[in-house]
Amino acid sequence: MSLHQRFGRYAFDDGTVAYARVAGDRLVLLTAAPWLGGQESGRQEPLSGARPVCPVAPRKILCIGRNYQAHAKEMGADVPKLPLLFLKAPSSLLDPGGVVLLPPESERVEHEAELGVVIGRGGRRIPLASAMDHVFGYTAVGDITARDLQKSDGQWSRAKGFDTFCPVGPEVVTGLDPNNLRVRGRVNGVVRQDGTTADMIFPVAQLVSHLSQAMTLEAGDLIATGTPEGVGPLVHGDTLEVDVEGVGVLQVSIRREAT
Repeated sequence: MSLHQRFGRYAFDDGTVAYARVAGDRLVLLTAAPWLGGQESGRQEPLSGARPVCPVAPRKILCIGRNYQAHAKEMGADVPKLPLLFLKAPSSLLDPGGVVLLPPESERVEHEAELGVVIGRGGRRIPLASAMDHVFGYTAVGDITARDLQKSDGQWSRAKGFDTFCPVGPEVVTGLDPNNLRVRGRVNGVVRQDGTTADMIFPVAQLVSHLSQAMTLEAGDLIATGTPEGVGPLVHGDTLEVDVEGVGVLQVSIRREAT
């Protein structure tokens, strides 16, 4: 597989949804997700006629907290000695261009722009030296967080797990160097977060190896690698962009949830 191939999942006017390889202004449709062995089906469609949907369907969304020193400092928290793992519910996934719903239970919902890692080959107790062999590619992730609930609950599952709280996309890109990618978060066009993965405390290879010591990683699992400093509130009417170098811009809208 050549470097820097782009893959996504797309909805078409005939009601079908399929994985595809992006080839210029065309989509080469696949029989399944590429990390699950999907092959080219022989069908092609114009990119302009397709709607991107969430490019991953992971069984597990594994997230890393406080993986940038400056973010740990802005949270008033210690830098962890080992990767700090929490999980987001698969039901929190959101399509590119989708709507993040602000739940009535929270008075402060914040954005966290992150590099996402898609596992290509599963395994348990993966050695550090071969960890990158288990990575398929990279995407952009918004780790949306109900900050007040995170503090009041004392653990993070509810605060991080609301429906729509994990936008992902727009595509999954292979062949990137995850150790020096610029990660930016913009709200209404204004840059709030601007960091680089070179500043991650625990790089991608270490995350993959460490997580696999506890649980089997499976092809298609998603790792959200932590966020740079600059997290802040989202309010009704905002537009959030997560811009990961080499991946592209993931854009979603923010709305109050109707009750």
